[in-house]
Amino acid sequence: MILCLTSIVHADQGKAVFFEPPYTPSACYGTQSYGNMVAGVSDALWNNGRACGKSYRVKCLGGANEAPHPCKNGNTAVVKVVDYCKAGCQGIINLSKHAFSTIADPDAGIIQVEFNEYAITLLLFTCCTSSCIWLWPTLRFCLVEGKDEKLKFSFHKCA
Repeated sequence: MILCLTSIVHADQGKAVFFEPPYTPSACYGTQSYGNMVAGVSDALWNNGRACGKSYRVKCLGGANEAPHPCKNGNTAVVKVVDYCKAGCQGIINLSKHAFSTIADPDAGIIQVEFNEYAITLLLFTCCTSSCIWLWPTLRFCLVEGKDEKLKFSFHKCA
């Protein structure tokens, strides 16, 4: 049996701000808590509530005001959308203070970020008689070498 994790990414840029705990209640989940790596999103991402539950990887690019060097060494934070940042929100994404602190100095207040939807796809399948498995019509996953529990795999885009 083989387990494969992949991530699908597409990066956008915008401004991020933060909000203080408690992080409940939220527009998506009411009083149910999803920890401290959460975010609210503005109308640009909200999509009539379809943003609820999506995850974003966020990276600080620089300050959006007078704060010098707010970013923390290229750190990223993965957050789950649990809330809606209503009209007047100063950022496209409103990070929990904990998430903001992971990527930038909270004293900055507002930062420029790169963010991408972060979806983890879990593929679970069994190899039987063939060493290649078709995952999608144009992608093939092949076992190249397997020895002493160290497996090497290759992905082939098919013509």
